[in-house]
Amino acid sequence: MPVLANPITVAAGYGRGVRIARFTDGSEPGFGVVEGSVEEGTAEIAGIAPHPFGPFSFTGVRRPLGEVRLLAPVLPSKVLCVGKNYADHAREMGGEAPARPVLFLKPSTSVAGPGDPITLPPDSERVDYEGELAIVIGRLCRDVPPERAFEVVLGYTCANDVTARDQQSADGQWTRAKGHDTFCPIGPWIETDLDPADVALRTTLDGELRQNSRTKLLVHDVPALIAYMSAAMTLLPGDVLLTGTPGGVGPMRADQTVAVTVEGVGTLTNPVRAR
Repeated sequence: MPVLANPITVAAGYGRGVRIARFTDGSEPGFGVVEGSVEEGTAEIAGIAPHPFGPFSFTGVRRPLGEVRLLAPVLPSKVLCVGKNYADHAREMGGEAPARPVLFLKPSTSVAGPGDPITLPPDSERVDYEGELAIVIGRLCRDVPPERAFEVVLGYTCANDVTARDQQSADGQWTRAKGHDTFCPIGPWIETDLDPADVALRTTLDGELRQNSRTKLLVHDVPALIAYMSAAMTLLPGDVLLTGTPGGVGPMRADQTVAVTVEGVGTLTNPVRAR
């Protein structure tokens, strides 16, 4: 039998999809709802409490978005990922997409936020970007059937599954290569109103387009991934599921800037620095 916690209402009955962010204005970090237009410069963040995983209230704190620092939108207990989930990426890695999802974990300490630097480890000669759509889990769940998968989703964000490619090849497994501190930037916020079936995914490096795909090309789609992952382990509120990267991965160097854009969500931008 599926194990699902009591139902949550997206954004606690806010009445529509919202963008949920974590931020600091110099005081303790908190959650907020991003309102207004980022493109037109009218965006503000309205503080909420206690958190977005159930009913919340507005705290009265309100700041222009440009006057706060956005943080990783959640602090997950785990980041659960899938490899080779786009056929073109599987081919560029020298194989075919597997019949079943290939799962791996990134530690919570790898999580970074928008604007945070990706730090290159001194013992790696090649560190790659991998732009991805990320799912943020909204409720405790296990053994979720595909037809109920969206019931456990709080929303979606952008992610970069940063990988030390030479370490991945040398180790024969992926823990060290994908687990360094700062190797999982996520953000800039969680979009709660998104149909993930067919949205554009793009990655740029210093403004040059490197990855350009759509989620309709996922080998295993979002409901299938949630069902497969939750059959293996319990998912907790705030856990982040990475859905895989398309073809076009490549190396980053210190002093470059990488940006991952998911249509309907936003853009996650991170500078690259040597440690």
